[in-house]
Amino acid sequence: MDDIILEVQSMKKYFPIKKGFFKRTVGQIKAVDDVSFHLKEGETFGLVGESGCGKSTLGKSLLRAIEPTEGSVKFKNRHNEMVDVMDLDYKHLRDIRRDMQLIFQDPYSSLNPRMTVLNIIGEPLICNKLAKGEELREKVKHLMEIVGLNSKHLERYPHAFSGGQRQRIGIARALATNPKFLVCDEAVSALDVSIQAQIINLLEDLQKTLNLSYLFISHDLGVIQHISDRVGVMYVGKMVETATTEELFTNPKHPYTEALLSAKPLPNPRLKKERIILKGEVANPANPPSGCYFHPRCPYAQEICKVQAPSFNEVTPGHQVACHFAEELDLKGSVAI
Repeated sequence: MDDIILEVQSMKKYFPIKKGFFKRTVGQIKAVDDVSFHLKEGETFGLVGESGCGKSTLGKSLLRAIEPTEGSVKFKNRHNEMVDVMDLDYKHLRDIRRDMQLIFQDPYSSLNPRMTVLNIIGEPLICNKLAKGEELREKVKHLMEIVGLNSKHLERYPHAFSGGQRQRIGIARALATNPKFLVCDEAVSALDVSIQAQIINLLEDLQKTLNLSYLFISHDLGVIQHISDRVGVMYVGKMVETATTEELFTNPKHPYTEALLSAKPLPNPRLKKERIILKGEVANPANPPSGCYFHPRCPYAQEICKVQAPSFNEVTPGHQVACHFAEELDLKGSVAI
């Protein structure tokens, strides 16, 4: 376990529901509800699930970009010491954030339109007192070059770049402080498919060169399958399954994972597969059902699922599932091409 860079235990993020003139709290939206996982050095952990399941909230909570309600986030700092990010004061949190950075989903709104590329990429270096003057300019040029941008365009503004180029600027900004861990929050979802491939290849090359670790959040199962070493599946704020990429895509153990994989498009139009259409609606995180959150939509649900929440257990080495019948069900994986 010496190669673990990030260990998350019982992470929770609840948003209060306030009503009335005095804004009294009348309930909680359980955006992230008791999530645990770990990440190894140089590894990519893919996080997938429906919109609103809490993926982005989890990623931002790890960095304390939004304050978590409860939980532990142990991170290996530059001195190879495991520190709990949740216990850090503002000064020490600012120091450790040099090693933990975020790549945003939207390359358009994540860049200040009134700042040049030099100012955008150089801002983290200035804030952390890592460079100034001519040294700053040279470091920004180097960062632009390693993400595939022309360093001659330092004085350009974001509107002069395409979506893919803007995302490269965002990646360069995230790399400015020489981090060890990056949260890629839907980093390619706003881009054209051909540009997605370029950005994914860039992220993979940077990972090998700089020994980066990624938490890669995406809706796209094809992207997740391509880039991830391990995958976690979330449903209504809870982690329902984690496994290596190959194991999860070929041998899912949770009914929700099986339904997700059935929706994955096939690149070969001659191949056909049966799509699993889940009944009902996604559970309300402000008022989730009793027992297993997935039971109202699950085709395999039994009485115990309605009254008792399943524990997150390891069914085979490295494969964890939150399902009462994980070892009994014979579920279909993704079709191999």
